[in-house]
Amino acid sequence: MEFLELAGPVAVTRTARTTQAPSTHAFAQLFCEHSATVVRVLRRMGVAEADLEDLAQEVFVVVYRRWADFRGDSSIKTWICGIAARKAMGHRRRRSVRDEIPAGDRPGGPNAGQSDRAFEQLEQRQVLGALLERLDPDKREVFVLYELEEMTMKEVAATVEAPLHTCYSRLHAARDLMRQHMNRLAAQESSL
Repeated sequence: MEFLELAGPVAVTRTARTTQAPSTHAFAQLFCEHSATVVRVLRRMGVAEADLEDLAQEVFVVVYRRWADFRGDSSIKTWICGIAARKAMGHRRRRSVRDEIPAGDRPGGPNAGQSDRAFEQLEQRQVLGALLERLDPDKREVFVLYELEEMTMKEVAATVEAPLHTCYSRLHAARDLMRQHMNRLAAQESSL
């Protein structure tokens, strides 16, 4: 993904924003400020590496088109993460092969010549991805936004459009499931 070099964060407030589309400069700054977060959310929500760039662009197309819909009730990051999470969930529902691992992510594939540290990081990302795959979409979404993206629970609730207590319940259930799956993995590895 190509990033533009622009200085300063985009200040988006309800009073400063108009109902028309943002200027090219403001949108470019918005893209620069939030594109890495969007890609990270998409990846953690189960989007294959090969689809990340296209889906991230789709997220920003929605952001541009729905600019007038942003009311300023939450931060712009929360609003954009919500769009990314919904795009990822829709993409996962449409994906025909659920257990696909892109060739570039397989050990022994094009990444085989990486250093031990890089391979270890790749392996950890794959384990995290596999653990996240076991969560249902609602729990996964809350877990990713709260634990991995470090949003506040209030921001998570606004992003997923669910009551705060429901989000806490989903997070608690997701943590329990992740712990259970990690314990099973550890038991399998120790028995080898």
